[in-house]
Amino acid sequence: MEKEKEKEKKGNESMELEKKKKCDEESRAPLMALNHVSRLCRDVNKSLEFYTKVLGFVETERPASLDFDGAWLFNYGVGIHLVQVKDEDKLPSNTDHLDPMDNHISFQCEDMEALEKRLKEVNVKYIKRTVGDEKDAAIDQLFFNDPDGFMVEICNCENLELKPRDPSDAIHLPRDRHAPPVALPGREDHEDDAAARVAQNNF
Repeated sequence: MEKEKEKEKKGNESMELEKKKKCDEESRAPLMALNHVSRLCRDVNKSLEFYTKVLGFVETERPASLDFDGAWLFNYGVGIHLVQVKDEDKLPSNTDHLDPMDNHISFQCEDMEALEKRLKEVNVKYIKRTVGDEKDAAIDQLFFNDPDGFMVEICNCENLELKPRDPSDAIHLPRDRHAPPVALPGREDHEDDAAARVAQNNF
């Protein structure tokens, strides 16, 4: 009798999990990946140099319909859109302040030492710290500001396994198709966008 009740209980729990999973799938927003981060800046050219020379982003063409000063950059599967600010009160007042608890964007890095060396070479002030230990999958972090005081983090966060707090929730990883078509050197058409994306990933 007890075994039958236990079996029935497990069956009900399984049904509830399946029901919740179905509801979550139906309510999930049809998103694919982060497309871009927009940043206001005092000097577009200065910010452009920072994101290309320090972080390795590539400037791309902007739509001709945009009638304001700015620049588009792309690399590593994400874009950064720079916009010339009209009201500097919207920018951080202290460009030297660094606090890991403030708003920031973060990029995963495969070679933290190389990135730190680059920051030193271009005289960018930064904070370095490690969160956790080897047992908890330690994460190395570098925090620094762009020319307008917006904070950037570089980390090896892939060391930490992501575990949903609710076992019935699912994490959806980006697919290759989320990347925009890329114009490759010596190629004027986009007949095979998939091939372009593969080649881009191999650069």
